[in-house]
Amino acid sequence: MDDDASDQNPEVPGRHRRRAGATPPPRDDDQSAQGGGRKRGGRRRRPAFWKELPLLIVVALVLTFLIQTFVAKVYVIPSGSMETTLHGCTGCNNDRVLVDKITYRFSDPAPGDVVVFRGPDSWSSEINVQEPTNPLTRALQGLGSLIGLAPPDEKDFVKRVIAVGGQTVSCCDSRNRVMVDGEPLTEPYIYYLPAAGPPKQSPFGPVTVPEGQLWMMGDSRNNSADSRVPDHGPVPVANVIGQARVIVLPVSRFGWISSIDPQSTAVGMPAPAAPAGAPLGLGLLGTLPLAAWRRRLYRQDPELWGFLPGRPRS
Repeated sequence: MDDDASDQNPEVPGRHRRRAGATPPPRDDDQSAQGGGRKRGGRRRRPAFWKELPLLIVVALVLTFLIQTFVAKVYVIPSGSMETTLHGCTGCNNDRVLVDKITYRFSDPAPGDVVVFRGPDSWSSEINVQEPTNPLTRALQGLGSLIGLAPPDEKDFVKRVIAVGGQTVSCCDSRNRVMVDGEPLTEPYIYYLPAAGPPKQSPFGPVTVPEGQLWMMGDSRNNSADSRVPDHGPVPVANVIGQARVIVLPVSRFGWISSIDPQSTAVGMPAPAAPAGAPLGLGLLGTLPLAAWRRRLYRQDPELWGFLPGRPRS
């Protein structure tokens, strides 16, 4: 009786029979199994991030290589020849400096610039770097050099430009000052290491710097193996790698490296430095690609990336 009533009255819930050949209504469990991997709550699994991760790593490595080769690179300052402008000595934290490789593609080094350069063959190293024999160690050291964590190349030097091609440099006048073209320099950056002897510069010259070359000296004036050393002499401009711009590590010494032109009429005045907000502005600019990447990942999988700042987790 009930069965006949249900056949005649299809509005009775749960009582009507399935017609022959009809497809049964989907159940909740079936819906969760279908629909492209939907999870409970309507959220879907998106494996796209894990598929793209190897590509992102390769792109990051390629960009790092290109930036290090053509734009900027971090170098370790291992010796004390540039104290106290740059620290690199026993018992102190060796500075890591960011070297700008772009500027000198459009201009030449100028007096007062702090530059990193490849030492000519006649230059002896100020440090002794033992190259590891283990291939894995060498590979790790190569990766570490990208961010200035590995030992430096013993043929790379950092000094200050004192004179350029065509100028005559000598030392010293009655007040212990270096002379360029007969005029004394005022060098407020000079530091005399107490353990290296009295605060007096060794006499040399006069030496006329050949065109296309630079006379290089360290700020730690009695503790630097530079152009004054016999068999060293001037450095070709072609050997210059770039200009040291910023101390990036240790954090306590973070700051811009000023170019102080000792030949300027406003002697002792630093060259115009970047605005105080420049590091922050550059840092924010560098985060834009990362922010766009994070936004894309969030759209692909809100559950995985919902914990990121600014994205409430549902």
